[in-house]
Amino acid sequence: MKDGVNGVALGVFIFFFLAVTVMGFLAARWRRPDNEHSLDEWGLGGRSFGTWVTWFLLGGDLYTAYTFVAVPAAIYAAGAAGFFAVPYTILVYPLIFTFLPRLWSVSHKHGYVTTSDFVRGRFGSKGLSLAVAVTGILATMPYIALQLVGIQAVLDVMGVGGGENTNWFVKDLPLLIAFGVLAAYTYSSGLRAPALIAFVKDTLIYIVIAVAIIYIPIKLGGFDEIFKAAGDKYTAAGAGGLVPAQAGQWTYATLALGSALALFMYPHSITATLSSRSREVIRRNTTILPLYSLMLGLLALLGFMAIAAGVKVTNGQLAIPQLFENMFPDWFAGVAFAAIGIGALVPAAIMSIAAANLFTRNIYKDFIKPDATPEHETRVSKLVSLLVKVGALVFVLTMDKTVAINFQLLGGIWILQTFPALVGGLFTRWFHRWALLGGWAVGMLYGTLAAYGVASPTQKHFGGSSKEIPGIGEIGYIGLTAFVLNVVVTVVLTFALRAFKAPDGIDETSPEDYTADAGDPGVEAELPPATAGSAH
Repeated sequence: MKDGVNGVALGVFIFFFLAVTVMGFLAARWRRPDNEHSLDEWGLGGRSFGTWVTWFLLGGDLYTAYTFVAVPAAIYAAGAAGFFAVPYTILVYPLIFTFLPRLWSVSHKHGYVTTSDFVRGRFGSKGLSLAVAVTGILATMPYIALQLVGIQAVLDVMGVGGGENTNWFVKDLPLLIAFGVLAAYTYSSGLRAPALIAFVKDTLIYIVIAVAIIYIPIKLGGFDEIFKAAGDKYTAAGAGGLVPAQAGQWTYATLALGSALALFMYPHSITATLSSRSREVIRRNTTILPLYSLMLGLLALLGFMAIAAGVKVTNGQLAIPQLFENMFPDWFAGVAFAAIGIGALVPAAIMSIAAANLFTRNIYKDFIKPDATPEHETRVSKLVSLLVKVGALVFVLTMDKTVAINFQLLGGIWILQTFPALVGGLFTRWFHRWALLGGWAVGMLYGTLAAYGVASPTQKHFGGSSKEIPGIGEIGYIGLTAFVLNVVVTVVLTFALRAFKAPDGIDETSPEDYTADAGDPGVEAELPPATAGSAH
């Protein structure tokens, strides 16, 4: 690691950071509506985004700084087992092609802003809706924290705010400034800010990866040398070479499948989806989003390159920023760092908006102030989006970074437990609302306790997300085991409750709502705030 501050890289980083900050504030004027005081406008960008804006927004939302830093870091540390992120993003698109258009249609027909709105409307259960909302907020918090960890990794490598001997305020000042800017433009512009900034972020990331995948191998003597160096390292460490050891194959498969099922349960994924203009936009996006998976596969190879380049870091999260620092000219290292930094700002903004919408709609409006006007809802949501970011910042500044990563694993285990209510509800009304709540509770309890019992070299609890699968004896992803338990409990309880004729909630949706498109009666491409307000 170079001593002192890398002035050229820092200068380039600051230039791009200032550029996206200006864009973030100008975004408030982009497609400005007549009435901006509603969650449809502030939290969903007027539900008016077309194919390209949605593609950049979803890409900016799903492929985060954490992806950019942590996927190659996992490969740097653990070998090919870290590649699970590539097949899971391939698995996810056929899956969402089947259910996202249905969610879009019913949400537009009824003015739903969040997944919990849909669950309450479909099953007539505020309790189930509350469970989905709380799970969504819980799972999102450590995810936002990880975006800030991504920014911090870049700042450390550039020599800004690093150094263990500096006092905490000087050390964390750059992160505090970045956080303040993010909070300000999200507050003023809502979802339009990350939608506009996503264009810059994705363009930068594509440029950096294209250059890295050509330039770095040339400097290291080609891919033969890179794979040989990586293979030698894993073999020496007893990790089984470039291919995962047989014992790790169940872990790999269950982690890929579980992660694929969980990805679009996250509130921020749904927020980006509901902001699009029509069903067709969603369907088109599920066919062109795999382009990002191609990028992710190339990105993962950077982990092997870091080994071949002799990068030595105690914190694996610093491996890729350090690789860029070592291999690129200073000015291009600055571009790469800006791509990671902005890659953190876009999802952090969308995540805080999504969590705020859940709180406002499904906790505040349902349980605290049922007569809240659209203006009042928007005010509350703006404030909560700030509080969520402050919570994430406190998390990053006070806790060990490895804890943040493990909490994110826990977030995946939790959010997967909302799948039966959300995706099941989009296709059938057979599941009983109390059975869904029971299944959710069992899945959450098992998942949390199982993860609590996993130790790692650095901590006694929450040390990882894999454990022996009961009855099979293989090591697998805790989230998927909890999900299977959840479904079994839900099915058994539904049979029991149907036999006892337990009261069903009122379903406010009808079959044709799930296939409605923009232009149909009651479905508008851009929802005026009044429509959203009157749906409740």
